[in-house]
Amino acid sequence: MIVSDLRILISVIFAVLLPLAVGLAIWRVLSHARTPQGTVAWVVFLLAAPWFALPSYLIFGHHKLHGYTRHRKVSHALIRKLGAYARSVAPRQRKPAFRAFETLAEMPVAGGNALNLLVDGDDTFAAIFAEIDKAQRYVLVQYYIIDDDGTGRTFADHLIAAAARGVEVRMIFDGVGCYGLPASYRERLVAAGVKVLNPRDVRGPTSRLQINFRNHRKTVIVDGETAFMGGLNMSDTYRGLNPAFGQWRDTHLKLAGPAVAQLQLTYVEDWHWATDEALGTELFWTPEPDPDGADALVVPCGPVDTLDTGALFFFNAITEARERVWIATPYFVPDGDILTALKMAALRGCDVRVLLPEGRDHWTTWLAAFSYFDEVREAGVQIWRYKPGFLHQKVILTDGDFVGIGTANLDNRSFRLNFETMAAVFDEPFAARVEAMLQTDFANAEPLGQSLDQQPLWLRIGARVTRLIAPVL
Repeated sequence: MIVSDLRILISVIFAVLLPLAVGLAIWRVLSHARTPQGTVAWVVFLLAAPWFALPSYLIFGHHKLHGYTRHRKVSHALIRKLGAYARSVAPRQRKPAFRAFETLAEMPVAGGNALNLLVDGDDTFAAIFAEIDKAQRYVLVQYYIIDDDGTGRTFADHLIAAAARGVEVRMIFDGVGCYGLPASYRERLVAAGVKVLNPRDVRGPTSRLQINFRNHRKTVIVDGETAFMGGLNMSDTYRGLNPAFGQWRDTHLKLAGPAVAQLQLTYVEDWHWATDEALGTELFWTPEPDPDGADALVVPCGPVDTLDTGALFFFNAITEARERVWIATPYFVPDGDILTALKMAALRGCDVRVLLPEGRDHWTTWLAAFSYFDEVREAGVQIWRYKPGFLHQKVILTDGDFVGIGTANLDNRSFRLNFETMAAVFDEPFAARVEAMLQTDFANAEPLGQSLDQQPLWLRIGARVTRLIAPVL
């Protein structure tokens, strides 16, 4: 009798709680979803399959980190005050295109930046290790992926050697990207005096139900004078040593000049958010400008931004273009605004090309991309498939004087769910170097000729199904 009554009680509770939970979720969807399509999709999903939809919505249904926004704003306000420490170097000329990027970054375009384009893993890691070995005061490190392999262990060796010289070394890594990193790797660094943030122990987007938000930045800053950012994580895979991917095509950027201070502001904000420790006055904020350097700006973006900074970065660059838009990205899962911007750029006569890998590292994003190809190709956008290996670089080149380079992919995840960093460079000589690099990549690629209906049945089905989950890809 007691068991029967208990079952009835449980049934009644679930009969009341489940509709209440679904109702609350639907209200949140109606209040916060960005698009009518997303709103309808979540409402239908929640009503049709609530048992499966509710936990899915808890993890994947948000595009803003509302639970952390208040604390992040405190960090942001505090750290932005440090901008006064950074030397203000006026750009060589003011351009109307600066304003939108400056508003997004909350920082001005600065002149005097020496920029070195680093192509692929061996050159990138050699340059990073060499700068770490020259460090005298501090090294700040942040990576989405660090693997305990030859490259990752060599990286640790250089950090440990720096710490042994009395250099202060700090490391942030993402809990999702570094899920497989053994505790022994971190323990070895900590034992040597490196300050390592374990995402399981500090405030951050990878705890609890918010693993959908990831810190995708790859940053190394040495003494506040030299910095690195771009597409390469710290792993053998990024040197082309993983037989599953073979040659790994990627691009990184070495910075010297005022942009280093801007990148450092972003790192310090991430550190403060996680620990409440303000590093400000301990760091160097006035890197020497290069008289012949480029005008540049570091634009951080993430799910705590009031605006969708990541998406607006690309949207502004594409809509400003008058002659050319070349984009190299491993994933192509754009939102409606970026789709429209690409199509309109092609329709007004721009040379619009999107360079993607022929191969794949994630099935869902690879399949979803095919559902967009026909739409943009009809407007004149060219889709190119890189053949020799996996292409992972994140680069946009417009006209002859603008380059965006950093960590953000052309997908919804980078636009709204990940913490990313992009450098906006306004400089013809640098754009010419990027153009030459991409010309080589296009020479190793072929334009896509087939429509989706000409693809195998499994691909046609997969493309259309995965497009349904595009907002979280």
